[in-house]
Amino acid sequence: MPLLLTDADVAARLDAAAAVAAMRDALVAAHEGRLIAPPRASAVLEGGRLVMTAGHLADEWYGFRSYDTFGHADGEQLVVLHDARDGRIRAIAVGEEIGSRRTGALGGAAVDLLARPDATTIGVIGSGRQAWTQLWAAAAVRPVRGVRVFSRSAARRSAFATRVSAELGIPATAVDSAAEAVRGQDVVIVATTSERPVLAAADLAPGAHVNLVGFKQRGRAEFGLDLLDRAALIATDSPAQAGAYEPPLICPTRDLRSLGAVAAGVAPGRGSVEELTVFLSVGLAGTEVFLLDRVAALQNVA
Repeated sequence: MPLLLTDADVAARLDAAAAVAAMRDALVAAHEGRLIAPPRASAVLEGGRLVMTAGHLADEWYGFRSYDTFGHADGEQLVVLHDARDGRIRAIAVGEEIGSRRTGALGGAAVDLLARPDATTIGVIGSGRQAWTQLWAAAAVRPVRGVRVFSRSAARRSAFATRVSAELGIPATAVDSAAEAVRGQDVVIVATTSERPVLAAADLAPGAHVNLVGFKQRGRAEFGLDLLDRAALIATDSPAQAGAYEPPLICPTRDLRSLGAVAAGVAPGRGSVEELTVFLSVGLAGTEVFLLDRVAALQNVA
C-alpha cells in the first residue's frame, strides 16, 4: 500500500534544513533538465478552479499536486508520488504542509543563494502560513538574530512574533507599519494577499535581499515598479511558469534570472554587498512531489 502522510506526519519528519536542501537539489535538477516541470494547469469550474502541477524526475519518479480555489476553510491539497519504474503510487500526502513547506524552502534556498552571507535580521510583511514558512526556512540558512513583523491585523502580527520567539528561538517584534518592519533589515519577506503595493523600495537598506511570495501580476501586485527599478538582480524559481502567467507578470520575463542556474553555479548571484536582490516566487512545478519523495525516504529510514 502507498505511504499515506498527514500534515502531522510531514511536520514531524521534515525540518527546515532538509526542506531547503531538497529544494536546492530540485532547482539544480530543473536547470539541468532532469526535473521536468511544466507550468501549472487548471480547469475552470463553477465558483472556482481545480489546479494541478506535475513533475517528473528522470528514471526515478513522477507525480502531481492538486488544489482548488474555492476558498473552503477546510479545503485540502493532494500530492501523489509514483515510482517511475513501474508506475506504482509510492506515497500520498493530504493537507497543506507539503505545499507550504515547499514554498518556504524555495524561499530559503533563495535567501541562501542571494542574501549577503552576514545577513542576520529579517523584516516580514504578512503573518499567514506562507510568511511563517518563508521565515522558518530562512532561519535555517542564516544565523538570524532578530525579526520584525507587520500585518494589517495587530492581533495576528503579535501572535506571529510570539510564535517566532517560542518555536524558532529568535527575538521578534510586532511593529505598526510595513516601513518599520523592513527598514534596516538584511532580508525582507513579503507574503500577503494584497493586490496593491505594501512595500516601498525607499525603505529598504542597501544590500537587502527581498523574497516576494504574493500577487505579482500587472494590475495586481504586492510590490511596485520602484522595487524592480532598484533591484540589481531579480531571480525566479521557474522561468517557464513566470512566462505563463495571465495577466502577465509585472516585470518582463527577460529581466528574470533562473535561480536554478545560480544554484548550479552557471549564472552569477549577488555581485556586491550593496546590491539589492529580489526573489520572485512563482512555484516550480514538481517540487511538492520532490519534497514528498524526500519525506517518504525519511519515513522509511525511521
